[in-house]
Amino acid sequence: MTREHPFESFHFCPRCGSGHFVIHDEKSKRCETCGFVYYFNPSAATVALITNRRDELLVCRRAKEPAKGTLDLPGGFCDCFETGEEGVAREVKEETGLTVTDASFLFSLPNTYRYSDFLVHTVDMFFRCHVADELRIQAMDDADEVFWMPKENIVPSLFGLDSIRTGIEKWLLGK
Repeated sequence: MTREHPFESFHFCPRCGSGHFVIHDEKSKRCETCGFVYYFNPSAATVALITNRRDELLVCRRAKEPAKGTLDLPGGFCDCFETGEEGVAREVKEETGLTVTDASFLFSLPNTYRYSDFLVHTVDMFFRCHVADELRIQAMDDADEVFWMPKENIVPSLFGLDSIRTGIEKWLLGK
């Protein structure tokens, strides 16, 4: 995970555009012109851990940067006004065509995600998901390929994103 603070990317006040946007404390910047204080908080993201009847894990191959071509799990950013459970269900549907029937929160991990040369800080929420029809998977949206991988064949280092690797290691250890 990259430790770059988001302060480095914001030089102008988002309210008035002033260049007098200075560090206020370890979590915020304050505009000396209009007084606006902006707190830098992470974006919510979801990750789905889905297994089939043979105890194989549903795995994707990333179609886009970052980490294009590496292994991944279904998931993505939550939309505004969406719960984590709704977000993970939507992302699974968008990337695999599968309908989530149950999503149970497992754990969360901090992460950074570089998008359009901008470092986005996230809290990745991992969910154990059950799906309606595991036989109807198809790669869509951010997934170039979707397939079932036997647990014994899972190699965390083949997954391109830091939090996904850590999450898979944690899941495999049953933590």
